[in-house]
Amino acid sequence: MTATTTTEDSTTPDASDASTFDVNEFLNRLDAVFASHSAATKAEPLLLDAMTDAENAGDFAGLLTVLNETMGFYRSQGRHQDNQWIIQRAIELALRLGLEGTEAWTTTLINAATSQRAAGNMEQAEDLYEQALASARTTLAPTDRRLAALHNNYSMLLSETDRPAKARAELEEALHILESSSPDPTHDVDIASTCTNLALLTLQNGSGGEQALSEARTLADRALAIYRDAHAEHSAHFASALAGAAQVSFAAGDAVAAVRDYERALAIIAECYGEHTEYYAVTAQNLAEARAALAAQDAPASASTAAEPQPAPQQRAEPATHTAPTNGLQLARDYWLAYVKPMLDERYAEFAPRIAVGLVGHGSECYGFDDALSRDHDFGPRLCMWLTASDYARIGEQLQADYESLPAQCNGFARTAATPRAQGAGRRSGVFEIGEFFTSITGYPIAPGENEPHLWMMLDEATLAAATNGRVFADALGAFSKTRQSFKLMPDDVRLALISKRLGMIAQAGQYNLPRMLQRGDGAGAWLCVSEFADAVSSLVFLINNPVTVGYAPYYKWRFAALRALSARAGMRLTDVCAQLEQVLRLASAACFGGAGFGEGGAGAAPNVREVQRIVGDICAQTVQTLQDLGLTTSDEDFLEWQRPYIEAHITSDAACLHSL
Repeated sequence: MTATTTTEDSTTPDASDASTFDVNEFLNRLDAVFASHSAATKAEPLLLDAMTDAENAGDFAGLLTVLNETMGFYRSQGRHQDNQWIIQRAIELALRLGLEGTEAWTTTLINAATSQRAAGNMEQAEDLYEQALASARTTLAPTDRRLAALHNNYSMLLSETDRPAKARAELEEALHILESSSPDPTHDVDIASTCTNLALLTLQNGSGGEQALSEARTLADRALAIYRDAHAEHSAHFASALAGAAQVSFAAGDAVAAVRDYERALAIIAECYGEHTEYYAVTAQNLAEARAALAAQDAPASASTAAEPQPAPQQRAEPATHTAPTNGLQLARDYWLAYVKPMLDERYAEFAPRIAVGLVGHGSECYGFDDALSRDHDFGPRLCMWLTASDYARIGEQLQADYESLPAQCNGFARTAATPRAQGAGRRSGVFEIGEFFTSITGYPIAPGENEPHLWMMLDEATLAAATNGRVFADALGAFSKTRQSFKLMPDDVRLALISKRLGMIAQAGQYNLPRMLQRGDGAGAWLCVSEFADAVSSLVFLINNPVTVGYAPYYKWRFAALRALSARAGMRLTDVCAQLEQVLRLASAACFGGAGFGEGGAGAAPNVREVQRIVGDICAQTVQTLQDLGLTTSDEDFLEWQRPYIEAHITSDAACLHSL
């Protein structure tokens, strides 16, 4: 049985000071739509109109509010692909408004993280949740209900990634915040939502035992009682409480109660969200399984086993008490928690909230691509600490010495010898001043501005990937994350200019020169055409999907590992291209060197040449369709060189470096 959708908490940044666009009127109208259970048909038009109104009025705080609400709506509808550009736009807008360190920034991070979690983009979601937790420490009071929402939502990710103990701790913290801040816990539906989530987690990790079933039943019954006492049994969230109770009943073998509560939940979901949503589909599937179990209980052949409990849904084996980290990022995080964080708390209590910690930069582990073969050099428990210039001047040298004095082992791993390029000015761990850290990678202490496209054009993608990869474990101050994010915010004019350049190379290398070199019988020249074609296409995929969302294409060694990961994510464009490029590379050897040149009738090469050229043509056709879908071209021309004028027509800057034609 599929796990019942647990209750997520949504938050809205405070934009009540909007003047031209009336954000309060918008929120009231949106509340009315949900209250009338007409969200399935009326919410999206209202949201899209409000985006336009806020943007036309120049009210960007109001626009951020609308984007946050849209994230929640698309998430509820299971429209995760549509939500990707909303997430991207909201984060980019919040950064451009300079909202880091504010409640609005925390709220936007929470909503973005929860939306990415719902889309199955767990790595992105966890990074956003951790940024939100760090931001919340300075922007939200310990009893703020939005903090409870954050813990609640983060627990869902931890549960879905097999970390039940941490998930339970997050839920218990959420429940504590809500109970201590609620004027009447018996009527507090947020407490009910948290109880439902705790019930499902208990069920999931209780291996069907009587104690776990009893605890889950108590929690589920408490959630239902709160909705009943609060007269909130027609709210959309009540469906989650009903579905949670049904799941407990199913696990206990009470198919009658499970069918009853699933049917009630499904009716509410259909009324509030519509029947064409992921939420409805999951609940309908669970109802069908409960009905099948009930039918089996009623059948005479099943009489002897009718009273036996059904297996609890989504059972997982208990994790081992200790599991070695699978990569360097996890090892760095474990090292942070085991040694570095306690050291900062003890010796640098005044500065600890101002120190950003994580692992970013050069090295395969910063991309999450390292494996056992990567551990022969520059590997081991290590991390970076980033300080502002003033803090670095005061404590940088001593903090570096204290870091070097910490144990060099963690979880059974010891630091391996550093290669010469990872020493001195090129060191990859320790204490850094923020500006100097980014200068060492990119040549700039902060990203160039929008009015400096020539500087952006001098930065290659692999450099930008190294400056924006990795994970940040703590950054309450937000100074490091702001600088790191600035390098992700490539101006759209620059991105469009690079897309145009990639189209030109794809056309020249793949569509024009590759066939000509094959006809000449110049296998080596054809091989180089294939290489240039693959490089340009893989870069194009990252640029099309926008670096602020997917990052940048890394250097050649990890280009395809990153491309495979991107292609597996929900909501991405050109996802079929990765496998096609790999097929081209597999065929290239035979196509280029399988006999005499194709034009000369080389029998060994001919079939492979035809297949390579077919795939090249298909990739180009997909690219044209994607450009049309994005509104970047109206042309059907499949020779990509002729698509470039259409792309460059969208560039607003007249800077010569952005225009190729």
